[in-house]
This record gives sequence, structure tokens and C-alpha cells, in this order.
Amino acid sequence: MSDFLTDSFGRPLEYLRLAVTDRCNLRCFYCMPAEGIDYVPRQDLLSYEEMLRLTRIFVQLGVTKIRLTGGEPFIRKNFYGFLKRLTKIDGLDKIAITTNGSVANRHIPFLKEVGITSINLSLDTLNKEKFNKITRRDFFNQAMNTYQAVLDAGIKLSVNMVVMEGENIEDIIPMAMLTQKDNVTIRYIEEMPFNGKGTRNSIGFNHTKILELLTSGLPELSSIPFAYGTTAQEYAIKGHKGKVGIIAAWSRNFCNSCNRIRVTATGHMKNCLYDQGVLNLKRMLTDGSSDQMIYEAIKTGYSKKFKDGLVAEANQTNPISESMSSIGG
Repeated sequence: MSDFLTDSFGRPLEYLRLAVTDRCNLRCFYCMPAEGIDYVPRQDLLSYEEMLRLTRIFVQLGVTKIRLTGGEPFIRKNFYGFLKRLTKIDGLDKIAITTNGSVANRHIPFLKEVGITSINLSLDTLNKEKFNKITRRDFFNQAMNTYQAVLDAGIKLSVNMVVMEGENIEDIIPMAMLTQKDNVTIRYIEEMPFNGKGTRNSIGFNHTKILELLTSGLPELSSIPFAYGTTAQEYAIKGHKGKVGIIAAWSRNFCNSCNRIRVTATGHMKNCLYDQGVLNLKRMLTDGSSDQMIYEAIKTGYSKKFKDGLVAEANQTNPISESMSSIGG
């Protein structure tokens, strides 16, 4: 089994985003309601054995990078044993993790040791009180400890800041100033509707406004050529060690080079954040399907990938009501 898999628009499959849990110890208001979401029964989550099996199949189809997401991946029991086994899969060149940083800081040396290549830290403000308001939890110090531990370990670090009008616009420039002394990428993300409450028609502060604010408040910005398969338009800052980037997650202006697939914690394969899912891999894993059968089903599912997220959303039969925690951040 070995194919160079492309969708109907010629985009190769190279990148798997795998949610290891739908559970999270924060309650960020742009991600889920204050009372949380209805977590699925644990037996309905993919087991680590199932995740490893799927990853091997995806590697056969061309995947070279995997990002582990949640929920919060570090709160799942035995996550570290899973990482050790994952790093031994031949063909995975990059293994990345997205975390809120609340419990990860003491494990960063282990991540360095096993070869984790990059970490995305979700951090929407550098103000502790505002952090507590946004997340509805008091983990600011732990998140900042994780930030420093990743830098000290020399692991590639990106900070993901969801931009929300009326909440943290004034934090955009202070966050960017971290790049003055730290080799970090600060990525500003347009707010999305995946908060478990439904969708909106528009957002107030889009990628254009973010860039205007950065341009007016920072030294000279230089656009970095957009790399195929990336989501962020990045900019170098004169005199700064790090850089900034903008992810137009709502405007969706990067879809023409999308090279990824998402698998939720319950094993549903999604070609796009905005589609309704194209394949129940969990069912195939438990009904006796062979690796070859799953391999062929993934190929068929990937062929259904829409041109972009706008078309995917237009083909939804129900309004978007999911939480990002259940989709896989």
C-alpha cells in the first residue's frame, strides 16, 4: 500500500490533525459554553491503539506531519506512553502538539527527548485577569511557565491568539512584542463559530483589520512568502527575533493549498473544519475492516474534499453548532 494521494483539485494529503480527546480543563467562551459540552462516553473515543493504526495507514497515503489536538491532549491518561510509540512510526517527519499550557510545562523536557518538533500554545492575552475571564479558569501562570519551558527546550513555538472584538484587541501589540526577544511566532486567528452555540454571519475584526493594527503599532513588517499547505500569512518584524502571522480562519483565504485531514476524538474524518464529516473511521476500526479497506475508504473520502471552506459550509445540512473541543482545535 503506497499512494501519493491528492484530492479532486490536485491538493496532496500530507498533514493529519488528530484529536486525542474532546475533554478540556478550560472553558474558553469562544470554544464552548460555560457549562461545558456533553462529552462523549470514553468507550466512544478512539483508543491509542486505534490512533496508532490509523496514523500508520495515513502515512502510507502520504502524511508526513501529524498534529495532536483536543480538547486538551495532556489531560488524557497515558498520553506520554502514546507519544513514545507515535514517534517510532517510520515516515512521520514532524510531530506537533497544540495545548493550552495548563499542565504541560513540567513535561517539556520529555517532549524534547522523544522528538516533538513543534508546539502551538493557545494564549489569548498576557493579562492574567483577562485570561481568567476568557478561559473561565485560573491557569495563566501555568500557561506562561509552559511558554518559557518550550523556549528553553529549543522546541519550535507558536502562540495562537484568537482575536475577539471587544475582548482582546488591545492585547494584539503587546503579544507581538514577545517576538522582540523571543524566537516565537505569534499567530492571530480570526474568531470562528465553533463555540457550541451556533453560527454567526460575520466577524467584526478580520484579518485585514488585524494587519492594519500590526502595521501601525510595530516596526517595519516584511511579508514572508506563503508556504504551500500553511494557514498563516507570516511577517518578519524589523529588529525582532520572532515573527507574527495571521490566520484568516473565518475568511478562509488559504484553502487553495489545504493539504490536511482532521480526525476527531471519536474517529470521524473531516476534510475541512466546516464540513460535516465524510467517514466514520471508528466504526471501521471496530467492525473488522482490514487496513486495506480503511486505506481505500480514506482515499474515497478525501476525493470528496470541497474546493474551500465556504463551499463546505454551504453544503452543511444543519447550522454549525459544534464546539471546537469536539472537532479538534
